[in-house]
Amino acid sequence: MELKKQIIKNALISVSNKKNIITFTKQLLKKKIKIFTTKNTKNFLKNNNIITNNISKITEYPEILNGKIKTLHPKIFGGILGNRGNDDLKYIKKYNITIIDLVVVNFYPFNTSEKNINIKKNIDIGGPALVRAAAKNYKNTIILVDVLDYDKILLEINNTKGVSIETRLKLAKKAFEYTSNYDYLIFKYFNKKIYNKKNINSKLPNKIYIKYYKKQNLKYGENPNQKAALYVKENKNDKFINSFEQLNGKKLSYNNFYDSHIAYECVNQFSNPSCVIIKHGNPCGASSSNDLVSAYLNAYNSDSISAFGGIIGFNKIITEKLIIKIIKKQFVELIIGPKITKEALNYIKTNNKIKLIICKNYNNNYSKIEFKNVNHYLLVQEKNLQNDQFKNWEVVTKKKPTELEIQYSLFCWKIAKFVKSNAIVYSNKFNIISIGSGQTNRVESVKIANLKYKNNKKKLKLKNQDIIMASDAFFPFRDSIDECIKNNHNISCIIQPGGSIRDKEVIKAADEYNICMIFTKNRIFKH
Repeated sequence: MELKKQIIKNALISVSNKKNIITFTKQLLKKKIKIFTTKNTKNFLKNNNIITNNISKITEYPEILNGKIKTLHPKIFGGILGNRGNDDLKYIKKYNITIIDLVVVNFYPFNTSEKNINIKKNIDIGGPALVRAAAKNYKNTIILVDVLDYDKILLEINNTKGVSIETRLKLAKKAFEYTSNYDYLIFKYFNKKIYNKKNINSKLPNKIYIKYYKKQNLKYGENPNQKAALYVKENKNDKFINSFEQLNGKKLSYNNFYDSHIAYECVNQFSNPSCVIIKHGNPCGASSSNDLVSAYLNAYNSDSISAFGGIIGFNKIITEKLIIKIIKKQFVELIIGPKITKEALNYIKTNNKIKLIICKNYNNNYSKIEFKNVNHYLLVQEKNLQNDQFKNWEVVTKKKPTELEIQYSLFCWKIAKFVKSNAIVYSNKFNIISIGSGQTNRVESVKIANLKYKNNKKKLKLKNQDIIMASDAFFPFRDSIDECIKNNHNISCIIQPGGSIRDKEVIKAADEYNICMIFTKNRIFKH
C-alpha cells in the first residue's frame, strides 16, 4: 500500500560532503529517528558528539577491503527497496530486514580536471547503488543527495509530520540526475584516457555527448515572439563562465548576448587599446589606437549610422571619460570589456538603458569547435583558428608591401574574419573605414564598400592616404579589382586568400594598378 505521507523511523546516512550534516542529524535525532551510518560518517558525527548506529548492526557484517564494500548487502537494499505492503512485507519479516525510510548519500568527488585520478579511491560504487535504489522506490523511500534539501525536508516534516509523494518524486528525479552526472564525469575520464592512449584527434569524435545547464532566461530570442535562454557547460567552475557578469541595464536578449560575444572575441585579437562596434552580427567599425577614447571615436566614425544601437567591445579597462564620450556620441545598446573603473561604473548606472557586461577571464579561452542545429541534424566544425602571420603568406605582385602595410593588412584581415560573406573591408592604418558585407556576389560587396568609402572620405579627411582592401575569399574574376579602383584610387595593398583558377588574371589587374597583393592561403568565410 502506498503511503500518502512518508513517516520516517529509520535513516541511513553516508556522505562524503559533510556540509550541514551535523545540524541535520541532530534534528533527526530530536524526532526520535534511528540513524545508521557508514564508518567515516559515523566517526565524523561522533567527533561532534553525535552518536549513531553503524550499518553493521543491520548487515551483521563488517566493512571490508579498506571500506570499498560497506553497504552492498541484501539487508541494506532489502530495507530500501522493500514495499511496505503486498508480498514484500513477509520477506522483510522473514529475514528480519530493517526498513529504511530515508537515505542521505553524496559521493566521493570525481574531478576530471585532476591529472592523476585514483580510480580505486575516487569512483564511488556503493553510493550510486544506494541512491538509485532509494530513487527507484521513491513511493516508499525518501532520497536526499543535495545538502540544500536538508532544511526543506525538515520544514516539511515539522509542518506536516511527513514527506509528501510530490516531494519524494522531485527528490527521486534529482537523485537520478545526480547519478547520471556522476557517471558522465567518469565516462568522460575513461573516454579521454582511451583517445589520448591511441593518439586520436578527438576534436570531431564519433559520438558527441553534450550537457548544458540553464544559466539564465533571456529577454527574448532573435525576435520578441521567440523565447530564449543561455545555457552553459556542465563545468560550473569554468573561469570564463563565472567571470561573465552583467553590471548594468535590463535583461539581455538573444541578440545582445550573441553580438557581445562577437564584439569581445573580435576586439581581443589585438594587444593595443582597441574598439569594435557590432551591429546584427557584423562589425561596422573598428580601430586600434594609443588609448580607448581615440579607438572608440575612430571606430564610431567608420559608420556612425550603423553604430546607432550597436554593441561596443573594448579590450582594455573602461574609464569614466570613455563612457561620457560614448553617451554624448550615440545611443548604445550594450558595452562589453574586461574591466571598468569605479567612477565609470557609477556614471553608467545613472542610465539603465545601457547594458554593461564585464568579462574578466577571456584569454582566448573559447571553444575549439562550433555547432549549428539544422533541423534534426547537428553540423559540427572546427573553429577557424588561423596562425595569422606574414611568414605564412605570399606576396604575388611586382610591388611589395612595406613593413607598415603588412601590419595594416593584418589588422584589416582580422576584422574581415568576423564580417559575413561575401566580405570586403577597407582600412586606413589601424582604422576600418568601410565595409561591404553579406552580399551574394563579391562585386556587390565591393560596390557597397566603395559607396561607404565615398561617404566617409570627407568626414574622415582622407585625401591621398593609402588604403588596405581585404577580401574573405578569392576573387573569381578581376572585375572586383576594376570596380574597386573605379571609385577608390588610393588602394595600396589587397589581402585575400588566393586560390582562384583565375589568380593570374587577378594578379595582372593588381600589377596594372600598381597595387601589392598578399595571398594568405586561408579562406575566412562567415555565414
